[in-house]
Amino acid sequence: MRKSRKRRFSIFILFIVLLVSGVFMNNYYKEGLKAMNPDDPSDVLVVIPSSSSVNTISNILYENKLIKNPIIFKIKVKTSNTASTLKAGEYNLSTDMDLDTIISKLVKGGKDRNTVRFTIPEGYELEQMAEKLAKEGIIDKDRFIQLSSDKKNFEEEFSFLKQLEKGQSLEGFLFPSTYEIFTGTKEEEIIGKMLHEFEKIYEKDLESKLTELNMTLNEAVTLASIVEREGKVDEERPLMSAVFLNRIEKGMMLQSCATVQYVLGERKEVLSNADTRIDSPYNTYINEGLPPGPIASPGEESLVAAVNPADVDYLFFVLTGNGTHTFTKTYEEHLQAKPKK
Repeated sequence: MRKSRKRRFSIFILFIVLLVSGVFMNNYYKEGLKAMNPDDPSDVLVVIPSSSSVNTISNILYENKLIKNPIIFKIKVKTSNTASTLKAGEYNLSTDMDLDTIISKLVKGGKDRNTVRFTIPEGYELEQMAEKLAKEGIIDKDRFIQLSSDKKNFEEEFSFLKQLEKGQSLEGFLFPSTYEIFTGTKEEEIIGKMLHEFEKIYEKDLESKLTELNMTLNEAVTLASIVEREGKVDEERPLMSAVFLNRIEKGMMLQSCATVQYVLGERKEVLSNADTRIDSPYNTYINEGLPPGPIASPGEESLVAAVNPADVDYLFFVLTGNGTHTFTKTYEEHLQAKPKK
């Protein structure tokens, strides 16, 4: 009898919990269907790129503060069988629109605009980016460089930029990737998209590690940019990161050819003795430590490697063929590892 009562009581409690949970979830779902700000609405221009998935669309709407919950948006789209009918385009939406209204507009379609794709390779400098995009007819080179020359032009929108020095350029912080934009997109919007992609990596991979390593954001990206330009194989990037950090710890100069190439403005395969003596704070053959800022835009692998160096005591590396390097602890070993001419 006692066990039977306990069982009935447990079932009753479970029923109550499920009932309360169901009521809560139902109310939560209904709340998610409502407009974001019906009392003080504001218009929002939203661009949905072609071939956008439901997940991408939900994130765009959420980031523009037009929906309360991207998951509820996806549920509503699925249950209403409208997933395959959402259209790309430019939309004038408002924060007083509920979810049904927004979905209805996305089904009807917005203003058609032609799109263009462009790719920024990993390791590109600002100047190279501007040259490439200008040749492809996407930007005005001078305006792109002018906007990228000072982080203050974007630090109100991207708070991580406030960690950089006053007057610092965006060199190293425009994330290399493939982007799709509408024809006629302004230079500031393109730069904003690239900074937004960097911000994702920063929040996911860098932010929590900087304090742990007692490293500034600028130092991390600067190191990552050198690793990007020196490295050929992703598996070696944490080793390169370790080599440079080990040299800094021992008071050794980094002696990175990539930093001299940045000063020269060209990627010479072999540097002359005169090149390595060129007077510049970016020349790591004559200055200790990291240069003042990044020398290129590193990809995710190099950014991650900069804050996750391998646990090794290597101090040297040399290119030995097939894009791979030999890592050594002493200068004598380094000399022996060099390919024989």
